[in-house]
Amino acid sequence: MTVDNTETNNSEQASADAISALAAERDDLRELVLRRQAEFDNFRKRTERERSEYLQYAGMELVKDMLPVLDDFDRALKTECSSPVYVKGVEMIYSRMYETLKKMGLEPVESIGKQFDPHLHQAVERVETKDAPDGTVLAEFQRGYMFKSKMLRPSMVKVAVGA
Repeated sequence: MTVDNTETNNSEQASADAISALAAERDDLRELVLRRQAEFDNFRKRTERERSEYLQYAGMELVKDMLPVLDDFDRALKTECSSPVYVKGVEMIYSRMYETLKKMGLEPVESIGKQFDPHLHQAVERVETKDAPDGTVLAEFQRGYMFKSKMLRPSMVKVAVGA
């Protein structure tokens, strides 16, 4: 009978070891599944965020390419013309295009009379003057624009320098 007890004890020990090994493997697999699920959730969120940013700023390049045309309209409107009908037509085209670009997210940078900000302005000329405080923007050579709060093009400006 001692032989049977030893065999039974060994068999029970082997079964307990197998159960313990299976439980450890199950726990490892459960942890792996949870980790993979978390990685997938993070991937999904990152992809959604990137897609949202892409859609939000997809028009940025188009708007940037349209800025020289907007500048040309600005210059055309400042030029004297003998035909008021022609001027009115140019004004209508300009205003329609400008409003469309504003709806897409274009925002002009206000410069004249403001303090020079290197993040918004590009100093093209510096003029010594006593009429304005140091660092004040006196004139704007080319208007700057933001697109949905991101810098699209800085303003080219003339800046006052203390005498």
